[in-house]
Amino acid sequence: MTVMTAGLTKAGDGIDSISWNILGQTYVPKQLCEASFSWHATLPPGSMVPPHIHPTQDEFIYMLEGRLDLVLDGNERFAEPGDLIRLPRGIPHGLFSKSDRPVKCLFWVTPARRLYELFWQLHNMPDAAPAEIVAVSAKHEIDFLPPPEETGEAN
Repeated sequence: MTVMTAGLTKAGDGIDSISWNILGQTYVPKQLCEASFSWHATLPPGSMVPPHIHPTQDEFIYMLEGRLDLVLDGNERFAEPGDLIRLPRGIPHGLFSKSDRPVKCLFWVTPARRLYELFWQLHNMPDAAPAEIVAVSAKHEIDFLPPPEETGEAN
């Protein structure tokens, strides 16, 4: 990986015309260098990124369209167009597209670490079992959290 070069990535375009299908979501990489990695994401209604941690990266999401519900360090929140979501390294977070409209947003992480390589792996695993996705992600420095335990008690 190199340092960032000056330039312009046009709307609707990405690095080398790449468009990944990551578990039903569309990711288009916009910029990649050692210090950072950015991508445009379209999350269809009903899709999600399960709760996980980036132990070596800070992550940001700038909202362009739609509403994104999230759990950030155990607290429920939501973001709409113009909002910036800040996800510091080591803080658990999950993202949920619960409305009937797609969510469009710009993600970026700093430093880039191994996320670009992870997206290639996941793009090539469209029918992978959740355990496979968790294992591959862990090898690329993304740690998915186990689902909450059922207590069996009525509230």
